[in-house]
Amino acid sequence: MRMRQLGALCGLMLLTLAVLASARPKAGSEQKCKSGPVDLVFLIDSSRSVRPYEFETMRKFMIDILDTLDIGPNTTRVGVVQYSSQVRSEFSLKTHTRLDSMVKGINQIIPLAQGTMTGLAIRYMMNVAFSAEEGDRPKVPNVAVIVTDGRPQDRVAEVAAEARQKGIEIYAVGVARADMASLRAMASLPFEDHVFLVESFDLIQQFGQQFQDKLCGADLCLESDHGCEHICESSPGSYHCLCLPGYTLNDNGKTCAAVDLCAGRKHDCEQICVSSPGSFTCDCNKGYKLNDDKTTCSMIDYCSFGNHTCDHECVSVLGGFLCRCDEGYRLLGDGTTCRAIDLCAEGKHDCEQICISAPGVFTCDCNKGFKLNRDKRTCTNMDLCNTVEHGCEHQCVSTPGSYYCICPEGQLLQEDGKSCGTCKSANIDLVLLIDGSKSVRPQNFELVKQFVNQVVDSLDVSAHGTRVGLVQYSSRVRTEFPLNMYHSADEIKAAVMKVVYMEKGTMTGLALKHMLEHSFSEAEGARPPSRNIPRVGLVFTDGRSQDGITEYTKKAKEAGITMYAVGVGKAVEDELREIASEPVEKHFYYTTDFSAISTIAENLKINVCPEESQGEIEVKDPCACESLVEFQQATMSSLDQFTQKHILFLTSSPKHKVHLFSIHYRFTCELNESLLLLNQLSTGWDHCSSGAAGEPASVQEVI
Repeated sequence: MRMRQLGALCGLMLLTLAVLASARPKAGSEQKCKSGPVDLVFLIDSSRSVRPYEFETMRKFMIDILDTLDIGPNTTRVGVVQYSSQVRSEFSLKTHTRLDSMVKGINQIIPLAQGTMTGLAIRYMMNVAFSAEEGDRPKVPNVAVIVTDGRPQDRVAEVAAEARQKGIEIYAVGVARADMASLRAMASLPFEDHVFLVESFDLIQQFGQQFQDKLCGADLCLESDHGCEHICESSPGSYHCLCLPGYTLNDNGKTCAAVDLCAGRKHDCEQICVSSPGSFTCDCNKGYKLNDDKTTCSMIDYCSFGNHTCDHECVSVLGGFLCRCDEGYRLLGDGTTCRAIDLCAEGKHDCEQICISAPGVFTCDCNKGFKLNRDKRTCTNMDLCNTVEHGCEHQCVSTPGSYYCICPEGQLLQEDGKSCGTCKSANIDLVLLIDGSKSVRPQNFELVKQFVNQVVDSLDVSAHGTRVGLVQYSSRVRTEFPLNMYHSADEIKAAVMKVVYMEKGTMTGLALKHMLEHSFSEAEGARPPSRNIPRVGLVFTDGRSQDGITEYTKKAKEAGITMYAVGVGKAVEDELREIASEPVEKHFYYTTDFSAISTIAENLKINVCPEESQGEIEVKDPCACESLVEFQQATMSSLDQFTQKHILFLTSSPKHKVHLFSIHYRFTCELNESLLLLNQLSTGWDHCSSGAAGEPASVQEVI
């Protein structure tokens, strides 16, 4: 037995060596084709139905064609792709630039010997083989030669049409059992110039000659009205007609007659015989597919194609497929879509409070402040203050299904509903932009840091109160710490003193852009706009900006950020006023000397935290007419807001339940402050009406 196997192996090796010996360029070949440059790709079928000696014939077919072409990087480039159930590139258009290396590459091809996925190969050829990365040249014709011996096991018409639309000229060469309909679906028009079906691999050379003529330009067959029905073959000074394989030349020497093997019952097809001139292929009835023997048929598993539209499960039936849904889903009227059965929405549950649906089933849950009982259906009220992270700073009071926070005597509940503070607290998100350019000088930069810390001292810094972020800028911008890094004034002041002086230029516009896009983002600690926490930006500079500031100052104000501008030394007043929010006089500060910036810090305290500074007087003449009018308007506005707020409070239902003592204390605190404002207003008018500071002697004259 082993001797017979060895003998058979030796015979096969001798046959392969004989074919390989012939699969070389012809010695002394005819003049090379001198047509324009072409990018040529061979798609060769190496399915298991292609026998070894037939595959060697395909090698020789390719080499004989290449031997007539002008191969080179600037003339004809050639790539070879073989396919079966998969696609493999043997070499690309840019791999070989000489004929001898190209022939060597062809002779080294090892057949794949699997199925026949021609459509997959065409898509690879279109998307990869003819790509710039693989060596395809722009404005150079793309030509593909597909050689196959069978019927494709996938769809080819659509992908071939797409390839042709992209400008690829396709020649389809069918051998032996190849399907003519599939060849025509792949090839370019006219079919008589691009579709070739040969009876056996031995006749494939006839196509090689025709293909050479197509690429190599005009001859007598092209220049004259030869009248050949199939093939015109040129010879020196003349030509003669030939027929395609499967045809015979009629007596007139021009036309051809087809040999119909199906009509003569010279086939072994189980179901359908498809005739081609001098050959045939087998096909199957609807709902069946051709087996690997190319003659018998078996029922098609349509679900295995992966192109069904079933949401869940596909069930193959004769001639098609049906869809089936997973448990807990039902099939809709379109026959493909599955929708979850929502028992909650359909009312098919017995949950006391909340029903949570899953496909075909449900679970019960309870509202906030309740817990699910052991029966998994009913709910019991629970003490939320003892079971949730309520976040109350002082004391949590439970209510049915909810809770609220209260504060100790002398403090009020803040806007977050959790923290406590006095009547003087103010919550803001404050970002300071400090100039670290070289003109500031190191010793002055230390004064700037002290200025920042003076501002911080005037704020109620905490996680729920005021948050502070710091940004230094020069020719670039650096976040020293974001809004959410520190939660106490001591931590912030320590971090400020560690800030390193940057030096270089003054890019104020870049700093404003950074503040707007990053510093006031929730990622860096800014609280959501829905909470109505004021956002304040403070820009400190000692000179003119080296870039534009208009765009981002405008955007900052449109975003609701209150902008303060502080200038020292050579700071430009016009730029400071452009940065500052309205009214500019309350948001713009300037001093000629760094040593005087501590005074600015005190004035900033008055404006940034107005509630904390009530009763304090800005550095202005208190008897100036505009000062008295401004004070009067502020007082009357505060009283009006106070009146409206408490009328609304007493005539409407509270949104949240608040401890009675907290309500009483807040009312008392705000009333005392309002009375204080009235007293100050009266005292101010009396003082100024007596003629103090050179002002008019009567209230009427002041008004």
